[in-house]
Amino acid sequence: MSAPQPLTGLSQIADRYDVILCDVWGVVHDGKAPFERSVSALRRFAEAGGTVVLISNSPRPRGSFIVQLDEIGVDRAAWSAVVTSGDATRAELTKRAPGPAWRIGPERDSGIYDGTGVDLTDDPSEAAFISCTGLFDDEADQPEDYREIFADCARRGLEMVCANPDKVVHRGRDLIWCAGALADVYAAQGGPVIMAGKPYSAIYDLALSEAGESSGRNRDKARVLAIGDGLPTDVLGANRQGLDCLFVAGGIHGDELMTAEGGLDPAKAEALLAQAGAQARYVLKELI
Repeated sequence: MSAPQPLTGLSQIADRYDVILCDVWGVVHDGKAPFERSVSALRRFAEAGGTVVLISNSPRPRGSFIVQLDEIGVDRAAWSAVVTSGDATRAELTKRAPGPAWRIGPERDSGIYDGTGVDLTDDPSEAAFISCTGLFDDEADQPEDYREIFADCARRGLEMVCANPDKVVHRGRDLIWCAGALADVYAAQGGPVIMAGKPYSAIYDLALSEAGESSGRNRDKARVLAIGDGLPTDVLGANRQGLDCLFVAGGIHGDELMTAEGGLDPAKAEALLAQAGAQARYVLKELI
């Protein structure tokens, strides 16, 4: 694997690409406030004629996700379309209708079930499968809290449809557990897990379709750049799709990759990518 090229900013390579597929949480905002320089970089790319598709492992369908972006204050001029893991996962839920599904996750994610035909239950003993959008309380629960009840579900062979492959995200300065962490616990018990978000192909198929609709023409994958801060999701997903990737090293892995002065250590970034079996063509501390 070749070492990623450190960049001074997106403008250094922007003319090589027509489309950006950009991760959101950890790249565009921290769950509470936008990263203004990152939003500005995407807006400038779009103003120059590029197409920006925000591609998120959020379990929310795009409608409610866009509402969240607006509430956080992300400028709509910085993106052309949005695709979420929730969008990609809805097809998996529809296949399993009417279920019922044992729903795991906060009430704010309930929109993912609208129109799928899936019945929901709070009793896992009644369920035909599990649908997981996150922890019930991501500020108090720990993934290990679910191990005992997962063991019984795994013995019954219940499939878990996991709507968010992310394991953790930053919310402000705090690290918050995500549905992917519960999927790991369930898989360790022998339970079968189905995912459609990054790094899996379903969400990229949706994103590239949205890019084509937004631009009015098909795009060459060689002219598509994926941007993200998650190695097992954003970077490996881009690798599987054959897309160039810009690794935002100051995101979720930032504590591991900075110098004592707070700058990016490219050698550490290269080593971490190699350890994960992932490759990024470019690296930046933050999207600017």
